[in-house]
Amino acid sequence: MPVTAPVTGPEDGAADPTVVAVERDAAGRHLARELSPGAFLAPRPLRPGPDGLHIALVGTRAGLLAGDTLTLRLTVGPGARLHLVEPAGLVAYDHRGSTSAWHARVDIAEGGELTWDAKPFVVSSGADVRRTMDITLAAGARMLWRDTLVLGRSGERGGSVRATTRATYDGQDLLVEDLDLRAPDIRELPGILGAHRVIGSVTALGATPGGPPHPYRTDLAGPGAQVRLLDTVVPAVDAELTGVWEEWRRA
Repeated sequence: MPVTAPVTGPEDGAADPTVVAVERDAAGRHLARELSPGAFLAPRPLRPGPDGLHIALVGTRAGLLAGDTLTLRLTVGPGARLHLVEPAGLVAYDHRGSTSAWHARVDIAEGGELTWDAKPFVVSSGADVRRTMDITLAAGARMLWRDTLVLGRSGERGGSVRATTRATYDGQDLLVEDLDLRAPDIRELPGILGAHRVIGSVTALGATPGGPPHPYRTDLAGPGAQVRLLDTVVPAVDAELTGVWEEWRRA
């Protein structure tokens, strides 16, 4: 898969960002300091649990259209735990020659923990999306992230997407990745994606998971690991990654 030098995305200054900020008080209670709905996603608290705050990111629009920018800011305070779920995936529709963007910024303080069970991000034919993920973890912070990119809806070849991710741990680069999937003729070559159009991964940051070895596991430059799978359909990827997700989450 093409990997090039990372490109810094636009600043998270787009209008109407979705903001989720959680903290833990002196009594050990988990509190939502800020839950601000944005232009595309609204944070909705779920039933509280002893393991931290559970929040759903609920879509308020059908998907990304030409000229749209979805911005998400997540902050986890010292010792706090946040568990994010998404009831539905996101679709980027035909942009008719224009572009859209998706930006997420994540800051996790010392001892904080974030789990994010993201649903598929579908890039329809004709879409042109720039997706950036910027993650900062303090020493002792952890994050478990599940992510699925789907190139095209049923029967489609899929549009253009460039997905960049940068994660730092205690001030040092932990994961720097630039997936340039903008040109179908290149990404479909043997040795890159071939006939596959689904890219799924589970990524642990700030902690190296144990358990049985997985054939597609890659250990990161510091504490962390990633399992990434390719397939032609979502259910096949989803089934295997669910096992990895549950195992790493228990750990």
